[in-house]
This record gives sequence, structure tokens and C-alpha cells, in this order.
Amino acid sequence: MINKWNFLTLTDEQQDKKEILSEKFSIDPNLAKLLVQRNIDTVEKALKFFNPELADLHDPFLYPDMDVAVKRIEKAIGNKERILIYGDYDVDGTTAVALMYKFLRRFTNNIDYYIPDRYDEGYGISYQGIDYAEKTDVKLVIALDCGIKAIAKIDYANEKGIDFIIGDHHMPDEQIPKAVAVVNAKRVDSIYPYSELSGCGVAFKIVQAFSERNNLPISEITNLLDMVAVSIASDIVPMTGENRILMYYGLKQLNSNPNFGLKGIIDICKLNRKELALEDIVFKIGPRINASGRMMSGKEAVDLLLAGDMASARIKTKNIDKYNEDRRELDKKITEQAITYIDDHVNIENLKGIVVYDETWHKGIIGIVASRLTERYYRPAVVLTKSNDLITGSARSVLGFDVYKAIESCKDILENFGGHTYAAGLSLKEEHLEEFKRRFEAISFDEIEAGTIRPQLLIDLEIPLSRITQDFVKDITKFKPFGPDNENPVFLSRRVVDSGGSKLVGRRLQHIKLEVTDTSIDKPMQAIAFGFSDFFKSIKECQPFDICYTIEKNKHSGEPYTQLMIKDIKLSV
Repeated sequence: MINKWNFLTLTDEQQDKKEILSEKFSIDPNLAKLLVQRNIDTVEKALKFFNPELADLHDPFLYPDMDVAVKRIEKAIGNKERILIYGDYDVDGTTAVALMYKFLRRFTNNIDYYIPDRYDEGYGISYQGIDYAEKTDVKLVIALDCGIKAIAKIDYANEKGIDFIIGDHHMPDEQIPKAVAVVNAKRVDSIYPYSELSGCGVAFKIVQAFSERNNLPISEITNLLDMVAVSIASDIVPMTGENRILMYYGLKQLNSNPNFGLKGIIDICKLNRKELALEDIVFKIGPRINASGRMMSGKEAVDLLLAGDMASARIKTKNIDKYNEDRRELDKKITEQAITYIDDHVNIENLKGIVVYDETWHKGIIGIVASRLTERYYRPAVVLTKSNDLITGSARSVLGFDVYKAIESCKDILENFGGHTYAAGLSLKEEHLEEFKRRFEAISFDEIEAGTIRPQLLIDLEIPLSRITQDFVKDITKFKPFGPDNENPVFLSRRVVDSGGSKLVGRRLQHIKLEVTDTSIDKPMQAIAFGFSDFFKSIKECQPFDICYTIEKNKHSGEPYTQLMIKDIKLSV
């Protein structure tokens, strides 16, 4: 499927702001344009963007109920009450639990953690978890990355005399649970300036608030930011505001002194000889942490993140790496089954939303499969399976379609749902399956424009290859860390040609290692085009072609060089 190329342009007002920034910072006007495109359109914003500072984190006590939450934790510690840290089984939840447990363990030994079983208990706070708290004489539960919709569960806990603090970042309903404190910036009464933190990010804000109240400098909690960085990258939250600050310092911690568990994953992924970037978390570290909750128990991921030495971390890492291998095999199998079903039974051209169901599919894999289907068909996808007499599923979306709101509009036939704009989960009774499918497909059809159901590539700048100087590349690195709303800039260069050294690579010769040139340069540039082997014949016949790419620094035999990462190719007209 050919990408639709969309060019990002500036208004007249934005052009003026670009010129001011270019002059103020003495940078290439093209780079000033990148800033303005990211809404970094004033000198003050640019200074904060290029110089992230922990001092610029917002006051955590602006969060609703934060003051109450901190006082309740202090009371529990002072009275030697038993505290239970409770969290979701994915990367965000397990890192949040590990972060809070690791911090509070400095002040009390009367503490435990709990991760619900994906299959027996499902997502969020469970009755089984509350019963466990009662059985182990827990008086305070701190629930992280979940709980915002657990109204009945919190009522159940209140009846048992168990207090809850909820630290969540998911969308609340009109009614919120009657917990001691509900720390969530998406509450309608919240005045907190930033609402896009990950669940682990919210946990860090609670820790920050506790530290400030007890006169602990922020330097004493920055060692926890490696886990925050892993959660931010894995949960695909915007790389703006506080997330950018936390990610910046979290990557520093991850590269310099990660906790033993993360170091174990870094080593087994063979990432220990390079500077870690967001992509390494997304494609290597995060999936391994996730695999524990998908294939076995999310508690094992927390056990790993809290490992006290490298010897035990290595043992736990090997187990989790094995879960990830099993997950990949199952992911491939179920994805192939889903694609076969769609190709054989669905008229995909007449649909703008996909809903597929098979009661035998593994519950821990369906979120990944939904992502695969969204990538393949470029439509929002809901993948459903059977679990404990309910149909349960995961949804993923495409640019411009709010899958959470689409699912929320069906809430009268759902048992449970939650999530974000581009990813959500749900459960329903079997008798409502066909009605849900009908409604979801209808909403998708009404809200998604016909022209958007093909992959779109947003192009920041069109430049000749000669523009890619060492200084230019160095300035681009200042935009890191990249992520949603601060994507790695995509450049377009037209009518490039093979300099003679391009060749097919990969086990199935499906990739092209390119050496490209144009009329603006003398020395060819290195590039890699994954999965573009269909263009190889035309390229070797010296046909000019247009390339869209990001710019990366790489090393060969210890020597650094610039490499273009090809996003798309079109033969020049």
C-alpha cells in the first residue's frame, strides 16, 4: 500500500515566528520551522524545549486529592499499617508498582505489591485483589495505572474497612470512585496543567509530592526515572511538557545507572554497547516486560524490576525473555489467522473499521494483533476473544479517529471499557457481540474520511541531500527525545539516484542498503530501506526516485556516520 504524502506547511503568522526563532538561536530556518510545527513558537518555549529541567516539573499538589493522598500514606507509615501497591499487568502498570514500592520501602517494611491475573481477574482492581488485601491485613491500597472506573470495587473495599488511593491517567466517567484520594489530572475538577502523564508518571508525581512534604530533594528520587522513561515510551503518551522532561532524565538514568532488572533486559537484548533511545524501549525493553503479563504473570515483571542484585536479575531476565519468544510465536500465529479470516470473509474495501472475534485466541496477545491489523489495513481494529464467560478485547486506532470515544458510545451494551484515543480495551456479553460490531463499524464509517484509510506520511521538510551537514544533524539531535507530538522529523529529497553501491540485504533479500546521490553532493550518502526490495530493479537501472526519510547517527567499526532511514520511496516523475 502506497503512503499518501502530506506536507506540513506554516501559516503567515507561523512564518513570522519561524524567522524570530531562527534569528534568536542562530539556527537553520528549516530547523526553526520544525520548532514552530511542534508548537514551540516562542523564545521561552524554545529555551525550555532545548533545555529540559527537573525544576520545571509542575507542583504535584496541583493534582486533585494529592494533599489527601500524601497525608494518608504518611499516616499509614506512622501507624505501621500494612500497605499494598496494586497495578495493571502491562509495562505502565508494572513499572508504576515497582517505582512506588521501591520508594516506600525506604520508610516501611510493612508493604506488599499485587498484580491481578490477566485471565482470572482481568484488567484493573478486582474483588480477588481486595480479598487478598483483607486476608493479609492491608489497611491502605495504592492503586496505580487503574481504578478510575472501579466504583463498585471501591465500595466493596470500603465495606471491609480498606482505604484506597487511586493514581490513574485513564479517562474517568461522570462518577468517580469513593476512594480516600483519586489522583487523576483528567478529572473534570482538575487544575493540574498537564494531563498526559503515563500511569508510572502519576506514581512519580505522588512520590515527588511525598518527597517535597518530607523535605527530600528531588535528587533522591531521580534514580526512579529509568522506570518512568520505560513507561512513557511503552504507553505511547505525547512527548511534550512533563513527559519530555521525565523522558530526558529517564534516558540519562537508563544509560548511566539503570536498576538491576532493566540492566538485565538491556544486556540480554545486546543493547549494552550503544546509547539507548526511545526506539530501544519500544521494540526491545518494553515488549519483554509486557510478555510477563501476557504469557504468565505480571508480578514476575515487578519482581525483576525490584531485583536486588545482578545475579538474580539475570535469572529473572532469562525467564521473561523466554516468555517474549513464546509471545512472538503466538503473535505471529494469531495475526495470520486474523488476516486470513479478514481476507476470506470481509469486504475490506467497504469497511472503515474492523472487528474480529475468535474464542480460542490468547487474551494476552490480542492487543498486539489489533496493532498489526491496524498497520496492515490502516483502519481502527478491535480484536476479541472469550475469557471467563465474557467476550473481551483490545482496540487500536489510526490518526484522527478516537477509538476510546467510539467504544464509549457503545457503553450501554458493554460490561467494562477504558483506554485512550488510540488504544482501548473492553468486555461484553456474547449476546451483544453483533450489535457492538454493527455500531463500531457504523461509527467508523461515519467519522473516518475516505481519503484517510490509507497510510499517511507527514513530511516536515523538503531538502536536497547537501543540506545534511554535520551541524544540521547535530541540531536535529537536540530535538530528542522523539515520540508522539514530537516525532523524528521526516525529510523529502527528490530525484536521487543510486551511486552504484546499492545492494539487497537481509535473509530473504527484502531490504535495500542504499548509496544515494543527487546533483547537490559529490560523495554518496548511506541509507537503509527496510522492505523496499520491489524498487531495487528500477533503482539499479539508474531511474531517479524520491525518498522520505529520517536521519540517524550510526557506527561502523567504531566510526560514526550519518544514515538515512527510508520511510517511503516513489519513482520520480
